[in-house]
Parts: sequence; structure tokens; C-alpha cells
Amino acid sequence: MLTLPDFKEKKILLVNVEYGHHSLLQLVTDNIRFLRDGEVVNQISTHIVFAIFIVGDITITSSLLKKLTAQGISVFFLNHNLATKATVMAEAEGNFLLRQKQYAEENTLTVAQMIVKNKITNQVATLKKAKMEYPEKVFSYNIALSETADTHQELLGAEGNASKSYFQTLFADIEWVRRAPQTKEDVNNLLLDIGYTYLFNYCDALLRLFGFDVYKGVYHQLFFQRKSLVCDIMEPIRPIIDYQLLKSHRLKQIHKKDFVFIKGRYEFKEGFTTHKTYSSLFLDAINENKEQIYNYILGYYRYTMNHVKYPFPQFTI
Repeated sequence: MLTLPDFKEKKILLVNVEYGHHSLLQLVTDNIRFLRDGEVVNQISTHIVFAIFIVGDITITSSLLKKLTAQGISVFFLNHNLATKATVMAEAEGNFLLRQKQYAEENTLTVAQMIVKNKITNQVATLKKAKMEYPEKVFSYNIALSETADTHQELLGAEGNASKSYFQTLFADIEWVRRAPQTKEDVNNLLLDIGYTYLFNYCDALLRLFGFDVYKGVYHQLFFQRKSLVCDIMEPIRPIIDYQLLKSHRLKQIHKKDFVFIKGRYEFKEGFTTHKTYSSLFLDAINENKEQIYNYILGYYRYTMNHVKYPFPQFTI
């Protein structure tokens, strides 16, 4: 299992592939080497990498992939709009004791309640951090509802009501319309999708290293090919992406000229620096919180293994 002291030294590696150039990632001793048109661009030790995000088409050697998965490093292949195309995941497949505990879990509603309450509490903390006035009664009501909900549908209602008010309040000054996942109907939704995708993949990689079955969730129920546990775990963590979007707007780091509207969706204009710039905004935010994310997932692992000895973890904004 990856320990916190080891994890502290780990970095997220972002590889941006330029149009019209042949790019290659290869293994040289214990280093990941990046070549463009046969010339060495950069290299980094495999021992300090946790996950690799590759934007664009690239050639990668089989010896490198073997080394990466052996060292617990997952690889995510993204298109130039920063959506995930494919993955090569490292995981602890043999942790059958953990999976037995996962599959035998009976109090899924109780766990789901704690996840939703934690998310709404963090939304309130984010609004306070952003110095936004918000309707306290709306959030206190839905926090109380998350504690007493008798069904998953009631929980969904509490989360949905709180989130609607949260987004409208937090993004009141940035031309916010609504949260519309995966539609890319405006720049803000496009950027949130990107930030959530990075966070989703990051949590996915960590959960697999502990040995979880990422398809077996508690709040998000079983659904074909949906990584329900990843969806669960990232819920209380999402506000770090939301705050980063607001912060970037306030710092004038987001420019509408970097995007184009094509076939009813916003996309990045073609260009190397644009992808790199917007990726860095969210990856930096995740990296700043990496120890807390690790401890949260470690806490969830311990809770799953022993409900009596370990309390349910809380992710705090």
C-alpha cells in the first residue's frame, strides 16, 4: 500500500503533445523520457510520479507501461479538449479482504448520508471562503435532511437542492446560468467538466492502489460501466474545483478568446499553450490538497475494513 510519506513526494505529470510532431515516451533506466521528433525534451524519475496525464496522440513503449503499472502509476490519455479517451490503471487487485467487506456492506444508506452531508458542509465552507452571502436556511435544511433521509431518492433531493443554490451563489459574478454536466454549453461548464475529470481520475487511481472495486459504490448505485465508488468519494472534494474556477475568474486567468463554439458546444481553440494553461489551474488545485485527499481515502479504507475501530472520514475545506 502507498504510504503518506511516499505519497508526499509524488507528482502529477502532464504531457502536452504538439500538433504535427512525433512524440514518444520511453523508459531509460528508472526515468520517463519525453522525445519530440527524436529530440529529448525532458525526463523525470518514475519514483516521484503518481499519475500521468497525456494530452494528444503519442507513442509509448511497452517497457515503460510495464514499469509504470508495477510502480503503481496510472496513465490517462486525453484528447485536446481534455476529455479522457483511454486509461492504463495500476491497482492492488489481490486485496480480496477489502472487496469482501465492500460487497458485504449493508448500511449503504448511512454511508451515503455521511457523504452527502460532508459535501453540503463543504459547499457552505467554500461559500464562506469566497466571502459570498448565502441563504443559510437552505443549506441547514438540506444538511438536516441528509441526516434523516429514509431513501437514496431523498438524499438525491437534498443534494440537488443544496447544489442548485450553491452554484447560483458561488458563481453569481461570472455569468453563471446553470450546471449542465457534459453539455459544454458555456465556458464555465466546460472548465468544470475538465476539473472534475482530473479529480475523478486522481481519486480513481488512489482507490485502485488501496484495492477497492471502484464500480461498487454506496451513494451512487450499481450501474453498467459506471465507477460508482469514485463518484461517491469525489463528492465532498468537488468544491476545491469549484473554488479554483471562481478564483481563476477573479484573477483574470480565464479568457473567452481561448475557446470556440462549434456544433452547440464550447471547445478549446487549437494550440499547445491553451491546454497546458487550463490543465495547470486544476491540477495545481488538486496537488495543493493531495495529502488531504490521500488521508480521506485512507480513512475510507480503514472504515470499510473496520467500522467499529475507525470512524467515517471527513474531507474538510
